Amino acid sequence: VQLQASGGGLVQAGGSLRLSCATSGFAFDYYAIGWFRQAPGKKPVLVSCISNTDGNTTNTHSVKGRFTISSDNAKNTVYLQMNNLKPEDTAVYKCTADPGATCGGNWYWGQGTQVTVSS
Repeated sequence: VQLQASGGGLVQAGGSLRLSCATSGFAFDYYAIGWFRQAPGKKPVLVSCISNTDGNTTNTHSVKGRFTISSDNAKNTVYLQMNNLKPEDTAVYKCTADPGATCGGNWYWGQGTQVTVSS
């Protein structure tokens, strides 16, 4: 099983980034894929989740209206479009996979990608 996150970088406040989570080794269509972020000294927080079984998406309150999660089932890849970035979005972003329709069990984790937002 592999989950490879990419697309992070340094951006000014108000800018945009698109993260990608390329996956392999499991039945992508039957999993929920989540994006977690972890800032220095803090616990990981689930930011967004998409269920490939029914297409439902959820976002944590702090990113609603700014972040959009989407899935390309043909490429087994999930994207996180992040707009109007704020310094408090700075963190390492990691993607996870869980069988079924909900995130949080974190059966599989990928390596992270650093997002840094300057003020």
